[in-house]
Amino acid sequence: MRRTALAALCLAAVATAGLTTGCLPGQDSADSKPKGPFPGLTGGQITERALKATTSAPSVRLKGRIHDDESKGTVDIDMALDGKGECAGTLSMDGQGKADLVRAGSSVYMKYDEKFLRAQSEGESKEDTDAAVDMLAGKWTKMAMKGQDAKDLASFCDLNTVLGDISDGESTGTTRGRTTRIDGTPAIALHEKDGKDRYTAYVATEGKPYLLRIDTASGAKEPEHLSFTEYGKPVPAQKPAGKIIDLDAL
Repeated sequence: MRRTALAALCLAAVATAGLTTGCLPGQDSADSKPKGPFPGLTGGQITERALKATTSAPSVRLKGRIHDDESKGTVDIDMALDGKGECAGTLSMDGQGKADLVRAGSSVYMKYDEKFLRAQSEGESKEDTDAAVDMLAGKWTKMAMKGQDAKDLASFCDLNTVLGDISDGESTGTTRGRTTRIDGTPAIALHEKDGKDRYTAYVATEGKPYLLRIDTASGAKEPEHLSFTEYGKPVPAQKPAGKIIDLDAL
């Protein structure tokens, strides 16, 4: 079954980070006589315009909290990424520590704090966990793009990959909502629903129709949100200074 554009966006925005939001196609009918911003366009048509504008942006910053179906936990993300495939930012699982991620040139750099390493080493022996912490905590590591692990991480740093896995065709399950402001920017809300799950995207109504925010509400999960800010701002993706552990050489 083809996903509607907004529902697919909820999935694609985090899929390359190994996460899913659980969005499913909505069943709402499109508005027959839309009024206000984007006159004459249905919710689905506005979504399509927002996707095109957002994936064409030179860069954007993604920040928010999303659900990870695999671990049944939450992920806090703050990442600036661009269309060239470079990125810089942080990830945190269930508030347990932090990992820094940078993709610059042909390499991916990661730095983990001790809390993150210990949380992600669940099931490993204390000996192995302590050894990993001693070797990696607070230190930058490096992987060349030739390895699959590095490619998996780098795929998240490509703006076109993060938002580009959207099925073609207009969404008929997206409805127009009220106008509002997101961080001071005039926007229109677009809604979809599936059972108890509700999805709302906010699209800028002035200038380019950039996606500004996605909110997901479900009776079974903590509410999720993902903001899109700092469009066009240079991404601070540079090789870290100092000693770097080459994981490919280990």
